[in-house]
Amino acid sequence: MSELLNQIVEFNPQYHQLAQRAEESVHLKSLTITVFILAKRIAVTIVEEILSERAQEMGDRPVCPICGEFLHSKGMLDRSMLTIIGMIFWRRRGWRCVRGCQIGQITPFDIELGIKPNQRVGDDVKQALCGLAIFIPFQTVSILFKSITGIEVSPKSIWNFVQCMGKKAISQLDLGLEALKNGILPDAVELPNDTAKLPLVFGADGVMVPFRPNGGKPNGKIVWREIKVGIFARIGNRITKKGKKVSIIVRRRVVALLGKIDEFKPYMWHMALCEGILQAPKAVWLSDGGRGFWRLYNEQFAEYAYGILDFFHAVENIWKAAKEWLDGRTNKAKAWFSKTRKDLKLGKHKKIVKKLRKTLSSEKLSDSAIRKIENVAIYLETHKNHINYDKYKELGLPIGSGIVESTCKWLIQQRFKGVGMRWSEDGFSNLLNLRIAWVNESFDGLFDS
Repeated sequence: MSELLNQIVEFNPQYHQLAQRAEESVHLKSLTITVFILAKRIAVTIVEEILSERAQEMGDRPVCPICGEFLHSKGMLDRSMLTIIGMIFWRRRGWRCVRGCQIGQITPFDIELGIKPNQRVGDDVKQALCGLAIFIPFQTVSILFKSITGIEVSPKSIWNFVQCMGKKAISQLDLGLEALKNGILPDAVELPNDTAKLPLVFGADGVMVPFRPNGGKPNGKIVWREIKVGIFARIGNRITKKGKKVSIIVRRRVVALLGKIDEFKPYMWHMALCEGILQAPKAVWLSDGGRGFWRLYNEQFAEYAYGILDFFHAVENIWKAAKEWLDGRTNKAKAWFSKTRKDLKLGKHKKIVKKLRKTLSSEKLSDSAIRKIENVAIYLETHKNHINYDKYKELGLPIGSGIVESTCKWLIQQRFKGVGMRWSEDGFSNLLNLRIAWVNESFDGLFDS
């Protein structure tokens, strides 16, 4: 047996069997797994010894918070906790009021350790389980966590942890929103100089999620409801191996809400202020043609940011007109669309609208073609201040809302639209806000004692 293993066995003979198994392991897999188990056992022993020593040092006699009398010792009481290294046990002193004040049992050492009176699972385990639940279903989390750590936690318990920590994330956000409602603006986050000089690009979109019709009850047909999603990103550039300049996201923050557009509005404004919209050298709102989101822009952000209609969404609408007017299968339709697409990118939207209007007055068209062409002309005229793509390119601004659409996919669809999934409002919102906390790099702070 190696010298180190001998020392471990001498330290505690209970480790002899695992040490012997490690010494006799032939394959790397069995060796690493055995040593991992042994390391966890040693870790438990060390933690228990440290806790035992500290508990003995907690000698000050506390006083009752109600009557002020010194509390009566109940002796050294057993305590246990499921942690990431396994179950740990220790003893600490408990106290009660001699006058019978309704304060329950006081255990100062638990308070020092940052654990609650009835807590049985450590925050380290909760954090790991909630972190996994952000990405995969609760049942899968339970199986995977046991496979990795050997610790068994039921899917129901994992769900409860997510609800608890999700509510905490929501309450922290509510504090900021309440302050904003009362006229107290949040401080902008301090950014590195290089990041602060980059344009702030943001936008919002909606994505549908399946919900249960009767709250938490599973019966009934699916009800599809829209989730409002917003992203704020600092956009930089990098050079590829082929020497091509491409855009990259240097920093991103997200907001999302199951609610109406007017309820979503303060979420967007609060995050915009935190991300420095008032200090950014350039701010850009990117969105498709959704009227509700453009109303949000006009009411809240038009004073602070360029409004840019997603180029590809505009092009898609132009193609709809070409299909109805010239039959999308013909070379004439394809040629007209290709030229019109170039004109749009060059900022010649007035020319395009003029051509569409002329077509309506000079050619014999079907009712369907008339409606399509008229809609596209109105669409371009409505967004005439948001489709100056030549100007935006000169300023180095993006013209596509891909970051907004992709956020809807990876933030919402990947986790909430799996096969057979249907959500209650609370279950969805709590998990969503944990997922948002992870993206916004505030997840770990939720578990600080």
